[in-house]
Amino acid sequence: MPRYVVTGGAGFIGSALVRGLLAEGAGRVVVIDNLLTGKEENLAEVREQIEFHPADIRCYEKIAPLVQGAEVVFHLAAIPSVPRSISEPVLTHEVNVNGTFHLLRACRDGGVRRVVYAASSSAYGDTEVLPKVETMAPRPLSPYAVQKLLGEYYASVFYHCLGLETVSLRYFNVYGPRQDPNSPYSGVISVFMKALLERRSPTIFGDGEQSRDFTYVEDVVALTLKAARAPAACGKVYNAGNGGRYTLNQVWELLQRIEGVRLPARYGPPRPGDVRHSQADTRAAVRDLGHAPRFSLEEGLRRTLEWYRQTLAGPA
Repeated sequence: MPRYVVTGGAGFIGSALVRGLLAEGAGRVVVIDNLLTGKEENLAEVREQIEFHPADIRCYEKIAPLVQGAEVVFHLAAIPSVPRSISEPVLTHEVNVNGTFHLLRACRDGGVRRVVYAASSSAYGDTEVLPKVETMAPRPLSPYAVQKLLGEYYASVFYHCLGLETVSLRYFNVYGPRQDPNSPYSGVISVFMKALLERRSPTIFGDGEQSRDFTYVEDVVALTLKAARAPAACGKVYNAGNGGRYTLNQVWELLQRIEGVRLPARYGPPRPGDVRHSQADTRAAVRDLGHAPRFSLEEGLRRTLEWYRQTLAGPA
């Protein structure tokens, strides 16, 4: 029976990927997550269908036996935060760079068929041209962006020099259920959701005209699963976005309209390391991986809002 391993599988995107694998009828699903940023409760309803190991990807000796012989390893474990990479550069480097190296080494030594690596659109930095295409030279603006870019480079080297199949997906501003709104490093959509349901104005850093290619988590999961199978993808990098672009002001306006409230946003100073505009060119992912996003921004926001409404309300 084939084994599939998800590092960071108790995180927001990782737990959605675990559900996606189970829905596809995957044989054995193994989750590696030290719960530094993930939460075991994200896997509560599927806990009996998976193997869970609270191992740290920085420890080769712990993760090597867990990935040995796996069909595919989906490497999502990371500290995925630009602000935290600035405030804690050593810790984030150890996890995002050293941890990725140890994971790739363990996969190569253990005969894993393929690794799908969760890279980041932050590698592009600010570009004069939109949408952002994979052939553009990277211009990282934060330690996090550098760390995730180094992971891409290592993945490519492990394929071209060491024969380990790898595919890197540059995730673009993923949002959806189970994204934690309570951390100071939370994604903007989760912060908006909490503010909306608590009927208070959110704080937007900058003027709110910065734009993002917001991508619903189920679309990202579908593409990640396709990357595990695509024959022409080895050693390559693909954008994992929807190809759209919305400003933070537009997103907050849409959420107010959906909920039928008026809560004018407050504005604070721009954050260091933040990219001004981001939008994915998805042509390569469509061509090679069969990328076919299903969720519009409004539909994704409605689904996400309903999950937060039920979760933040708690038991009746």
